[in-house]
Amino acid sequence: MPPVPLLSPSDVIKMFQRRGWQIVRQKGSHIIMTKPGHIATLSIPNHPEVARGTLRSLIAKAGLTIEQFLDASNK
Repeated sequence: MPPVPLLSPSDVIKMFQRRGWQIVRQKGSHIIMTKPGHIATLSIPNHPEVARGTLRSLIAKAGLTIEQFLDASNK
């Protein structure tokens, strides 16, 4: 399993958007994303960097592996 990188919120959002997730709203310092047909919602903190543990949790909540998520950055 590759290590989870430190990424900016905009990079994380772009990578999830490549996987079909959409921004639905922003409340305070968190950006909320949903995906049609998926029960979970993702709450991405709009801080300078998304912590590794938080990103790992978001990836799992989206039903992806770290490899699948990182593959979205290569597209």
